[in-house]
Amino acid sequence: MATKKQNRGLGRGLSALMADVQPETATEDVGVSTPRKPDMLIPIDRVEANPDQPRRQFSKERLDDLANSIREKGIIQPLIVRPHPDKPDSFQIVAGERRWRAAQVARLHEVPALVRNYDDTESLEVAIIENIQRSDLNPVEEAAGYKDLMEKFGHTQEKLASALGKSRSHIANMMRLLGLPAEVLEYLRDGKLSAGAARAIITAEDPLALAKKAVAQGLSVREIERLAKAPAKGDTPAAPSSRKAEKDADTVALEQSLSSSSGMKVSIDHKPGDDKGSVTIRYATLDEFDDLCRMLGGDV
Repeated sequence: MATKKQNRGLGRGLSALMADVQPETATEDVGVSTPRKPDMLIPIDRVEANPDQPRRQFSKERLDDLANSIREKGIIQPLIVRPHPDKPDSFQIVAGERRWRAAQVARLHEVPALVRNYDDTESLEVAIIENIQRSDLNPVEEAAGYKDLMEKFGHTQEKLASALGKSRSHIANMMRLLGLPAEVLEYLRDGKLSAGAARAIITAEDPLALAKKAVAQGLSVREIERLAKAPAKGDTPAAPSSRKAEKDADTVALEQSLSSSSGMKVSIDHKPGDDKGSVTIRYATLDEFDDLCRMLGGDV
């Protein structure tokens, strides 16, 4: 069996880490010059991006807009940095890479920063929180951020909802999107599909085919929901007595949410009108079996 993973407990907790990334004052994005006092000004050539930065896409148009704002008002909200783990007298960005990139476009020589002695784990956690809290993330990036906070740091949906000011259902619904095919997720990243449209597609028999049709025809969410419930062409409905009852949308959504959070295939069998049912969890490797035993409180 695989060696057990140790649960990590941050001494300060999620809320304390969020204190650095919560918008205590207005930022440069809204044009209100009430800056948060930085610890220091750092030459821009002594600051480097974090290679583990969870956000990979930066819109050139939005960077240019922010650069214009920075030229006029400066950087109002400081970056959060830590001493570079490998380079003395240099710093690594924990939160604020977009501001740092825009500052380079604006040809600034130094940037305001809050210096924190975060370790690698804390640095990644704050970077994820900062992206979720501040940036105009696409739905896939937002969902991946929630998933990382849960899987890498052991946070529950309830804890995230409370700390991030989101509803638990919002977090669950966003994470469900990660179960869609890769091509559908690309439509989401590119803005060709909305999160609402993607949630409607999840329950379709062929999500990719429906997504392509929705994009090509510009279908509304209501139209997508109707098509997702319709039987595929060529299907002949079986007689009610011999056909297995179809699962309702809530059960399918719960299956996908549990599958996403556990990383394993979860199936729920529950007869309408009956309080009894079963939950089946399928593991593909012994490592997954170990993980399952830990989730259920077993000892292996």
